[in-house]
Amino acid sequence: MELPLQIAFRNMHPSEPIAARIRDRAARLDRHHGRVMGCRVVVEAPHRHHRRGHLYHVRVDLTVPSGELLVTRDPAEHHAHKDVLVAVRDAFDAATRRLQDFARRQSGRTKSHEGSGADQFVRTA
Repeated sequence: MELPLQIAFRNMHPSEPIAARIRDRAARLDRHHGRVMGCRVVVEAPHRHHRRGHLYHVRVDLTVPSGELLVTRDPAEHHAHKDVLVAVRDAFDAATRRLQDFARRQSGRTKSHEGSGADQFVRTA
């Protein structure tokens, strides 16, 4: 990465084990697209008055030469996100998939669908 990794914690105290996991997962992103220019990660704990317990929200912003990729994991959809490390893992897994898709589109390795199935059949008499 050309720009330094940025990690922010909201509504919680910074944690070195969580930051270390984020640094490790961010370093792996270069394997999928060698031109990742920057990465910003926000780990957010909910406010204290939630009824369902603490579900962590993790956001990963990736900067690539032709734009930005944004990945958010909504805690309401994933009850496993009561563990902040699981939320970080899921966010980086989604970021990896999004980066792989982006790299495929950039290199032209995506399938093209040229018409519907009806156009492909020719009736012979």
